[in-house]
Amino acid sequence: MLARFNALFPLWAILIAVVAFLQQETFAALSTLIVPLLATVMFIMGLTLKRSDFTTLWSDPKPVLVGVCCQFLVMPLIALTLANLLQLSAQLTAGMVLVGSCAGGTASNVITYLAKGDVALSISMTIASTLVGVLATPLLCSFYLAQTIEVDTLGLLFSIVQVVLLPVTAGFLVNHYLGSQVDRMAELLPSIAISGILFIIGIVVALNADTLLAVGLLTLIAVILHNGCGLMAGFYISRLFGYDLKRSHTIAIEVGMQNSGLGVTLALEFFSATAALPGAIFSVWHNISGSLLASHWGRKRDSLDYLLRDNEHSLADADKK
Repeated sequence: MLARFNALFPLWAILIAVVAFLQQETFAALSTLIVPLLATVMFIMGLTLKRSDFTTLWSDPKPVLVGVCCQFLVMPLIALTLANLLQLSAQLTAGMVLVGSCAGGTASNVITYLAKGDVALSISMTIASTLVGVLATPLLCSFYLAQTIEVDTLGLLFSIVQVVLLPVTAGFLVNHYLGSQVDRMAELLPSIAISGILFIIGIVVALNADTLLAVGLLTLIAVILHNGCGLMAGFYISRLFGYDLKRSHTIAIEVGMQNSGLGVTLALEFFSATAALPGAIFSVWHNISGSLLASHWGRKRDSLDYLLRDNEHSLADADKK
């Protein structure tokens, strides 16, 4: 039941966006819950982390480094380029760059699993980008946006520490010392995290209801292009470094799927509700595109595995003869 609920996340995101648009006042009144909701999601991410995850990170850091560099060097640059090409407003541009400057989203680990990718690498990249993002996100926003909009770099830094670093660290410590109790509710954790993200999406849609029809389509196009370019950049850059399809698919998913919930929260706190719109749309879209890619790549990998096993059986039969 819970697994099916989680798998239908893109559908729930679309439905809650529609409901929030129709019930603006109800969802907009919950705006003060956005920061606690995101902190809860990050705490849950921390609960899923184990010491072995960090061991994996240090034992083979090269693919993680490639992915994290793509994450923070390519994604914000693509965001700014698309915003300029589509002539988005200063606030929408800030939202695009903010999403592009965030770490990889926690949903990327689930999508990687569905795509039959390298889950250990995905988790390692999420950990690394989340830690690097504490400093990288505010610095990148300041670098790309300082000439067009006022950026409170230190404020962004302190907010990310409070909303990301502290909850993730707390979750990790709870799992480390109370692992047996955490294991009992392991099946519930993804559903709780997804519910938190759904509420954030609904609140942002409600806050932007008046401007959504005016800028929604153009922002949707920008978000789709941003996500698609990120997926392609992660895939082809990792292929240039000689990684196999399994790792390249994993890096592509991690680079293309941002922690858009964080982008939404920071946009509301430091810019405006309009700046939060790209993050809200990204939250919906990247799960749709990620799910479709996971299904496609997963089927291709199953077919490839079947062909390899079939060839092995044929060779074994030939040897017997």
